[in-house]
Amino acid sequence: MAEAFDRLHPAMTDIGDDVDRLLAGLLAVPEDARDRLYRAMRHAAIGGGKRLRPLLVAAACELYHVDRDRALRVGLAVECVHVYSLIHDDLPCMDDDDLRRGKPTVHKAWDEATAILAGDSLHALAFEILADEATHEDPFVRVELIAELARAAGPGGMAGGQMMDLAAEAMAFDLAAVTRLQQLKTGALIGFCLEAGAIMGRVPPEGRTPLRGYARDVGLAFQIADDLLDAEGEEAKTGKRVGKDRGAGKETFVSLLGPERARRQAEMLVGQAVEHLQGFGPEADLLRAIARFAVERDH
Repeated sequence: MAEAFDRLHPAMTDIGDDVDRLLAGLLAVPEDARDRLYRAMRHAAIGGGKRLRPLLVAAACELYHVDRDRALRVGLAVECVHVYSLIHDDLPCMDDDDLRRGKPTVHKAWDEATAILAGDSLHALAFEILADEATHEDPFVRVELIAELARAAGPGGMAGGQMMDLAAEAMAFDLAAVTRLQQLKTGALIGFCLEAGAIMGRVPPEGRTPLRGYARDVGLAFQIADDLLDAEGEEAKTGKRVGKDRGAGKETFVSLLGPERARRQAEMLVGQAVEHLQGFGPEADLLRAIARFAVERDH
């Protein structure tokens, strides 16, 4: 396990550098009236962030010896969807945040209309990347990737979870409802990251159960850690406003369980996630390290 931790930080640095390099190429600023849009997209997408989702895709693809460049393209598509969701979540009509990844949010740096278009454009770019033959030569693999990412991002996934999150300001959610909310808002996209590795590796659906179990448990552990950071973290380290859930009157894992019980629950989920990988050898060490990072991070 120590060797896996040794791999984690360089792997995160490498994936971040690769994602930034690809985005810089795809989002070259044109010399016309769209320049504002492209600069807003670059502001949100390039630099900063943990790049956890592209790293999960790369780690899942590593299990099946998928070419790294191809894995990186899928990871880039997920990151585009993730960043689009952050831009829209930060809008005044949603969570109304002014700080993200240590920088002003897009609607603060530009305006709301530009922020909406920047999010829309990153969302579209994700599917353009997956549809490209450079991602995989088999059109059936590409179509499955597109379908699964659409499902994870839509009303049965991330967008549905965000709707529940907005409703949580006016409703008293119990633990089951908060768990469901987070399985949709955060967990669905994390689930796609693991599913994508199996799709790229041509693993049939019945052979994906361990990865789905890992994704479910890591997704919840990651969200509990986020709730703990919102309750106890420092803005300078997290790069975003803290205490906002409490300020909005939303129930979270921390408010329902208390900090210590929530922390123990996250640790238990990480243990379960690692157990799901027992059928794999050292090729899954990076996934094991990511699971530990989910609860031990400070940002």
